[in-house]
Order: sequence, then C-alpha cells, then structure tokens
Amino acid sequence: MKKIIFSCLGIFFCLISNAQDNNDIRLSALPYYSYGKGLGITSPDSIFQLNIRFRMQNRLTYLNNEDEDPAYEALIRRLRLRFDGYVGDPKIIYVIQLSFSPGDVGAIEDGENLNIIRDAIVFYRPNEHWNIGFGQTKLPGNRQRINSSGALQLTDRSINNARFNIDRDFGLQVYYLNELQNNFSYNVKTAVSTGEGRNWTREPDNGLAFTGRLELFPLGAFKSNGTLFEGDLKREDKPKVMFSGSYHYNEKARRTQGTLGNDLFERRDLKSLLLDAVFKYDGWAFQTAYMNRMTDNPITINPEDAAEQRFAYVGDGYDAQLSYLFDNNYEVIGRFSHQKPHEDIERLTPQTNQYSLGLTKYIWEHSLKLQAEVTKTDLNYFDSSNRENWYVRFQVEIGI
Repeated sequence: MKKIIFSCLGIFFCLISNAQDNNDIRLSALPYYSYGKGLGITSPDSIFQLNIRFRMQNRLTYLNNEDEDPAYEALIRRLRLRFDGYVGDPKIIYVIQLSFSPGDVGAIEDGENLNIIRDAIVFYRPNEHWNIGFGQTKLPGNRQRINSSGALQLTDRSINNARFNIDRDFGLQVYYLNELQNNFSYNVKTAVSTGEGRNWTREPDNGLAFTGRLELFPLGAFKSNGTLFEGDLKREDKPKVMFSGSYHYNEKARRTQGTLGNDLFERRDLKSLLLDAVFKYDGWAFQTAYMNRMTDNPITINPEDAAEQRFAYVGDGYDAQLSYLFDNNYEVIGRFSHQKPHEDIERLTPQTNQYSLGLTKYIWEHSLKLQAEVTKTDLNYFDSSNRENWYVRFQVEIGI
C-alpha cells in the first residue's frame, strides 16, 4: 500500500514540475510591456520594440469676423496615432505618425493621394551624439514648428508659423547633438530633402531643399528636453536660455510656401531665415521668433490666362510669447505677432497684427490639459482699409 501511495505522490509531483516547466516556457515567449509615454511592447528576445501613442484635440470656437455673421465652429482639430521603437538593434529606430482629422488630412480631391502619413522615417543612432535619419518628418526649422502641436501653450501656432514654416519633407537628415545640463551646449542639425513637402506623389523634378540649424545653450540644457515643449512645466531652478537659427534654401520650389501651399505657375528658388530664442525660469517662460522668406519675382502668371496669378509668400514676421505657471498648474499666456508681406506682394495680401490671451489648466502636463483663448486679428490692406476679426476658443487636449 505504501508503495502505491509513494508512486502516486511521485507521479503527482512530476506532473506539477512538468506543468511548471511548460508554463515557464510559455511565459518566456510572451512580450514585455512597459508604461511610460504610451504603451511599450518588447519581444522576449529583444529583437524589436514597439511603442504606441495617440492624441487628440477637440475644440469649440466662436468666430466674430468683420462684415460676416458670427458663427460657431466645433471640430476635431487633430487626431494622431504614433508608433515608434527599434528593429534588430536599439540603434536602428523607426517613427511612424498618422493623422486622421479633416484639418490634418485636407480636402480629398480626385486623383490625389490621401494625406494621412505625417512621419515615416528610420534613424540610425551610433552613439549619443549622432543621429542620422532617412524618410519623411519635420525639417529642422523654427522652434515652434519643431515642437509637437500637443506641446503648445495656446491652441495653435502663430500666424507667422503658418506663413513661413518649412514643415515636413522627405530626405536625409544628420544631427550632431551635444547637450550638457550645466555647461555650454550646442546642437547642429542638417537636412537635404525634396523640397516638395509631405506625401508628394506627382512628377519628380531636379530641385532639392537644403536646411541647416544651430542651437546654442549658453547656460546648459533645459530639464527634461524643455525646448521640446512650451511653458516652464518643470520649473527650472536656474535660468535657462536657448538661441537658435535655421537657414533653408528650396531650389525650384513648386508651391507658394515651398513645402506648403498651392502650386505656383512657375518655379521659384525660396530662401528662408528662421531665428528663435527661449527663456525659462521658476515658472516663467518667454519665447520670441523672427521669420523671413525671400525670392526673386515672387508673382507667377498663368500662361493660359494672364489675369490669373499666384505668388510665393515673401516677407517677414515677429512673434513674442510670455507666460507664467502658477503652483496650482494654471498658466496665463500672452502672445503678439506681427506679419509684414514684402513690397512685391503688399498689394495682394494684408499686413497683420495678432493679439492672443490664453488660460491653460494642466492636469497631466501637456498630455491632458484644458485650454481657453481669446484672439484679436487686425488686417491692414494696401489701400488703407482694415478689418478686425475675433475668436474665442475652448479646447481639450488628451494623449499618451
């Protein structure tokens, strides 16, 4: 009897041991999950990693434009889905970002591609200093444009950013990064790209765009990459400042703003100068920007109808933005923007001044926030006439 009992117990423990071994095998085949900025998944053998993130902006705007009936606008301003990670080696990184809101995709026209791809690029990072990318993403342009639209203090970028920024393009980018927390630091960023903007699918040409950017940090780098988001959310305990500048040359550009805008009737060589400064200390944040675009003979004429013309937007603009973050995570923001078209096109488009005042409540930094804004826009035309437009806006930003 004892032999039978011991035999049964032996079989039982063997079964338990085998089950445990099989369970360990199954567990070792499962991916590893992490939770930081988004949801991260890493394969058991660490061959690949995938991070998933999303964000959306829902907004309601009351518009009161001169000579027009007041109106309301309610929309999903942005809806983005982002994937990033590495394949094979942590030094080989990919970034994919898709957009789905009407404002991001744009009007759908017959024969045109659906413009949902924002970023699709692979980076090689051999060490902490060098970063080499090939694909489509933002060019190293002005500071506010480089920052994500989800990291803005007001509900949108400035009118000068809308006119003069150099946006996304497909090409090769090479960065040398040298940021130190408490010592003088600098970054050098360069790009050679098509100059046509994102998702260009029409006929190729023989023009390229060349971009160079220099960033200087005289007092050391900001906390937590603080140049990548507006406002002093990290409350710098020492004053920090960044001075930066970009130069962009778009050879034989097809569009009114180089990488953006309607098609020109003739190609033009566009030259852009973009200068920025950012200051943060103890809840205070100040940033300013100067933007300029130039070309020879910016007006183009339709060869089939001389009465129809399109022009490259040339001129310059200035932004100044000041904010303070209170201890309860409410922030007050003010911005002034001045935009002046070049004399070659001043008869065709107005000189513009814009004044914005905003109040933001940060619930989870820029990932979850409530924003309210009132903005006045003064349009001054060449014939001395003027218009005054207003809007009041409420926006909810959420993302991971």
